[in-house]
Amino acid sequence: MSRSPAPAVREIRVTDEKAGPYGITAGPDGALWLTLVGSGRIARLTLDGEFREYPLDSPACRPTVIAPGPDGALWFTRYQDHRIGRITTDGAVDSFPLPTPGSGPFGITAGPDGAVWFTEMNTDRVGRITGEGEVTEFVLPVTGGFPSAITTGPDGALWFTLNQANAIGRITTDGDTAVHPLPTPDAGPVGITGDGTALWFVEIAAGQIGRISVDGGIREFPLPDRTAGPHAIVAASTGDCWFTAWGAGRVGHITADGEITEYDLPSPSSEPHGITLGPDGALWVALEAGGVARVEPERRQPDPAGA
Repeated sequence: MSRSPAPAVREIRVTDEKAGPYGITAGPDGALWLTLVGSGRIARLTLDGEFREYPLDSPACRPTVIAPGPDGALWFTRYQDHRIGRITTDGAVDSFPLPTPGSGPFGITAGPDGAVWFTEMNTDRVGRITGEGEVTEFVLPVTGGFPSAITTGPDGALWFTLNQANAIGRITTDGDTAVHPLPTPDAGPVGITGDGTALWFVEIAAGQIGRISVDGGIREFPLPDRTAGPHAIVAASTGDCWFTAWGAGRVGHITADGEITEYDLPSPSSEPHGITLGPDGALWVALEAGGVARVEPERRQPDPAGA
């Protein structure tokens, strides 16, 4: 066995609580990129603390989740005005309307096919957008499923959470879909990530972390605090995932065998949402109360007792 010391955590205030840092990702330029959902802006934070905001054309568009695209730009969802946004690393911004009115795009990820894939929470669709802005939508075999986060799996398909359908979905780049119901009723899956072997996801309503293999086998691991509200999750390596506990002001860690450890953030009411592995090897967390947190786990040390 091994011991896992508490990580070093530092909070950095970047804006006020009304701006609401929500999504966060590492960009190809070695900086962190954030969505400011409350102010309609995208922000860039360097590792040495330089912070810059880029206003979007609609302050009320509610930029939500952000991810690096295959073209070297950052792509993000605009939940309120139903558009997909794109920003280059030097700050040039563009956006593309979606064909289905009121679609409510939320999750977004680079696909294995050179395009960007996203979910439409309000209309039970998954979308694909090319670098030129051409959009294709795929209707899912559910009604009121609330597709939320999305990621590319190790099998070359896209995997996503169905928050209200209580399931994990899979869609190929050709549009073939499958739905895998969760064992726990009303679990409310949200965030999802791939670790190179399987997919890991959080169940915000059930207070659990789940793992699904590419053949659909599911395991669920309850958190010590079932009311913690896990929200987002990221894989640092195979079987090594970190997640945010939005309702409890914590970050947590889960191993391949389901061992869970949670750590309090310095500010209990910071509202941690998005989480990403930074270019410096640390974990970075978007805090909707107006900041970011840098979490640097210490290296695991062998247990000298061999217990």
